[in-house]
Amino acid sequence: MILHKEHAPKARLRTMKFTRTILRIFGILLPALVIPPAQAVTLTAIVSFAGTNGASPGSALVPGNDGNYYGTTSVGGSNNVGTVFQMTPSGALDTLVSFDLANGANPNAPVVLGTDGSFYGTTAAGGTNSRGAIFKLTTNGVLTTLVSFDGADNGAQPGAGLIQARDGNFYGTTRLGGTNDEGTAFQMLADGTLTSLDSFDGDGYEPYGGLVQAADGNLYGTAFLGGTNGYGAVFRIATNGALTTLYSFAGTNDGGNPYAGLTQGNDGKLYGTTCFDGASGYGTVFKITTNGVLTTLASFGGTNGANPQAALVQGSDGNFYGTTQSGGAFTNQAPAGYGTIFMITSAGALTTLACFDGTNGAYPLAGLVQGPDGSFYGTASNGGTNGFGTIFRLTIPAAPVFLSVNKAGTTLMLTWKAMAGQTYQIVYKTNLNQINWSNLGSTVLATNAAMTTLDTIGPDPQRLYRVVLLP
Repeated sequence: MILHKEHAPKARLRTMKFTRTILRIFGILLPALVIPPAQAVTLTAIVSFAGTNGASPGSALVPGNDGNYYGTTSVGGSNNVGTVFQMTPSGALDTLVSFDLANGANPNAPVVLGTDGSFYGTTAAGGTNSRGAIFKLTTNGVLTTLVSFDGADNGAQPGAGLIQARDGNFYGTTRLGGTNDEGTAFQMLADGTLTSLDSFDGDGYEPYGGLVQAADGNLYGTAFLGGTNGYGAVFRIATNGALTTLYSFAGTNDGGNPYAGLTQGNDGKLYGTTCFDGASGYGTVFKITTNGVLTTLASFGGTNGANPQAALVQGSDGNFYGTTQSGGAFTNQAPAGYGTIFMITSAGALTTLACFDGTNGAYPLAGLVQGPDGSFYGTASNGGTNGFGTIFRLTIPAAPVFLSVNKAGTTLMLTWKAMAGQTYQIVYKTNLNQINWSNLGSTVLATNAAMTTLDTIGPDPQRLYRVVLLP
């Protein structure tokens, strides 16, 4: 779902300070964050949907046990009400099932890989009562409808996906239905037995994002509306149904209307986004403790992204990666742009990594997944060759960190992590108080994952080195 809201004037973009890794010849590696320049990042559409094989993918990809990726499209397919597909890492797409209304329609959420090897997911419409369904799908395309929502006690329109908790059961939410017709939280056994845990009310309602089970065993999520101020809330729900509102957004600098679910970081905090408000009106990134202390990390300004609707993912480097539904460099409509991909540190330093231009996709509604190759994969709901959306790959060059330093006589051998095809420069200085660095030799075009350069040094060297990734 593409959302729009009246926005405040655009804010001036922040200036990022790029830090490089510094190495003394004594082998001391000083901790530092290495951020590749934006020019070194490549965004490539590897699939353009054609309609018959699906259209408007609005969910994240999920890696399977077979090394392939699995996902859904909200429309398209044989009956134009959505599909489930499989994609190889090289981009070969296979439609596993086309929904037909009776077994579900319009899946907007990702599937989840169950411990039994099957995939489980939700559709926002269709099913026996046309109020949405939960399905089970084998990797060879055999689909079983497990639950058809009735719009009353067990909810309606499950817009978010499922999670399989550590107790083996599945948990999720519906956007509507329940006692107050404001959504429900539910538990489902693997055989399809469903129990409503709670019906949302004014303390927070219409949850669009999925749940996450934190290290404490509780489930955490967001409500798009409601809360004390009416701008949505963050909640905690136990597996027995006890629900607590942890934070109510005020619609000011803290943001408003969280559309996406939460992600627990390595530090134990929960990270998420709001779709609107913040300092510039275009949404925020925040972190919150499990007892409800919220910190706003960044506010989007339009040209660096706007209106994030997808959950964040923590990369192997410890940083968080996400998408914004609009904004960015390519003007199309207010607030301008087809959406962005960004990186943010746990301290709130935000970098725009790529902007969608229409041909590689437009309006990404889903989050990212990091593949075994280190690249990030995701979907855009529009754009591409046929205008029906894309699957894309975002490649970020390897961070240039030193791997080893060895001294033989008066020769020092420096080896660093590299990415073939990227250009690097080794620089040095003899004192940390010096402002300027000196180039060590010429630039190096990497041909392997590890590159080496030599430096001839005196008998008692006092040099510090760093490796810089060039645009």
